Amino acid sequence: MGGYDAGLYPPYAQVLDEIAAAGYTGTELGDWGYLPTDAALLREDLASRGLSMIGALVPAPLAERSAHAAGRADALRAARLLSAVADRSAPAPFIILTDANGANVERVRNAGRIRPEHSLSDEQWAAFADGAGAIARAVREETGLRTVFHHHCGGFVETPAETARLLEMTAADELGLCFDTGHWALGGGDVLDAFAKYRERIWHVHFKEYHAGIAAAMGTNGWDYFEGLANRVFYRLGTGDVAFAALLDELRAWRYDGWIVVEDELPPGMGCPEESAQADREYLRGLGL
Repeated sequence: MGGYDAGLYPPYAQVLDEIAAAGYTGTELGDWGYLPTDAALLREDLASRGLSMIGALVPAPLAERSAHAAGRADALRAARLLSAVADRSAPAPFIILTDANGANVERVRNAGRIRPEHSLSDEQWAAFADGAGAIARAVREETGLRTVFHHHCGGFVETPAETARLLEMTAADELGLCFDTGHWALGGGDVLDAFAKYRERIWHVHFKEYHAGIAAAMGTNGWDYFEGLANRVFYRLGTGDVAFAALLDELRAWRYDGWIVVEDELPPGMGCPEESAQADREYLRGLGL
């Protein structure tokens, strides 16, 4: 798990204040080192604002067996912190495992229009699944926390077919799915169909908007993943093409009781995060959340 460029982000205390002020009750950890990594300090920062720790994203190039040890170390480092600051009255936090998204030039260039020739070899798939399973087991054995995998555009598990293959190659009781509505749609999937098919593996949910018109422009203009982000393919709940109301009906019918994390995915320095957080929260209130 890498660090972050401090010059691109506001002070963490400001961000936590704005999250709480917008009406949210939890946050994920973010890049390692942005929020305090001292458990006592982080616990105090969260509790003073009425926030719970939801999870931590851990990227790792899982198709490379030589990287598995470092990925496991990063996941355990994050899991120890999550376990130490967990709010026992809220759902337990997750390690949110993902590929080293953005690292492969071809996958970044072709995000949203992945073809079979862009995929991993059988040997790489075996390494990927082995690494994900081993990390999930290590996290559970040491900290008791569970691990979910985040399918993600710009990485090697983006499309519904790739996600299905990883789930088939890993144990259902070891590795869950972090279901991200925006990434699923840009990867070529139908959000409601996916939930109906995989809901037993969906342990964690990210609500992210998706704009089909911008996705089409990515293909027409040859925009890569980051250009798609800059043009707001994943921006502002309720303004695009994800059927959030229908998805919430499915979640309620299934009695899903985990976290729903709201994300507006823009490059650092673009937009007004506080304004977006407030607008997203108001939209969800209108849907009964």
